[in-house]
Amino acid sequence: MTAPTLTIDLDALVANWRALDAASGAGVQTAAVIKAEAYGLGAGRVARALARAGARRFFVALTEEAAELREALGPGPEINVFSGHMPGDTDRINDLQLVPMINSIDQMLRHVEALPGHPFGVQLDSGMNRLGMEPAEWAALRDIALEQNITLLMSHLACADTPDHPMNAAQLASFRAMTDGLDVPRSLAATGGILMGPEYHFDLTRPGIGLYGGAPFSEAQAVAHVSLPVIQTRMLEPGETVGYGNAWTAPAATKLATVAAGYADGIHRIMSGDLQLYAGDTPCPVRGRISMDLITVDITHLDEEPAALELLNHIQTVDTLADLAGSIGYEMLTALGNRYLRRYAGG
Repeated sequence: MTAPTLTIDLDALVANWRALDAASGAGVQTAAVIKAEAYGLGAGRVARALARAGARRFFVALTEEAAELREALGPGPEINVFSGHMPGDTDRINDLQLVPMINSIDQMLRHVEALPGHPFGVQLDSGMNRLGMEPAEWAALRDIALEQNITLLMSHLACADTPDHPMNAAQLASFRAMTDGLDVPRSLAATGGILMGPEYHFDLTRPGIGLYGGAPFSEAQAVAHVSLPVIQTRMLEPGETVGYGNAWTAPAATKLATVAAGYADGIHRIMSGDLQLYAGDTPCPVRGRISMDLITVDITHLDEEPAALELLNHIQTVDTLADLAGSIGYEMLTALGNRYLRRYAGG
């Protein structure tokens, strides 16, 4: 077998959801964000594991994602769509009983005219300036919306991964100004907001990255484990070079392993000088440039030739890789690509 292996620990995933559910507090519903194929880990399997654990409400980005999720979950669990009610979405929203998060006056008119009485939520822009109704738009439509089957008022925090950032308090105040006194469930917190405390929790929380083992949930269990098969080993003499551009020169006799993975598998080339792979708990430095399909690794210090080396394990997490790439854990997970042999453990 040549393909790298991505193992998804569903027990760890469920443990992370339960921990964030507990942190959300009594009386608060905890949903799950599984957009982008559950951050690259497989929306169907992830959602079914979370549904068995008690999650009854899910969020995706697009109605196309929602359609696949409904097929995986069947009737019952509520599926919410962040992008709202876009042109061409009406039949899918109706037939699959989806709940769009309405983002604009145009979407509101489209929804109530095409599907009168069908449930919907409203996304409010509390200061992120990315998606949702601004305060003036909401004020103009609020009374109309409240006469319809509205199930949720939500917004999204821009700086929740930096708890002391003043933007958090400003957005909380803006969200309250738009929603206090209305008899509609509210949601502001994703993973970072949950960790900032009860004043951000309202009626529903929407954890995403924390479910999958990423920051800012520092107590999260690792969910994604990646193993890269060794396809060849060789000895280098002092002075020999490795890979494209002769990027690394052996200072002494060196034993190299070549593994079957590269930047086509989301292992970004920019990490070439710093990345390590693991043989158990032992780090093995990458030598030379990461190429599209292959990476060369120094295994001189190992007692035995490994059959595979680990990219993601209990030591090196998605956030470790993100730091090396100047990125974030979200990008590292969603960039893993489709060449991995995906295996599911537990759940």
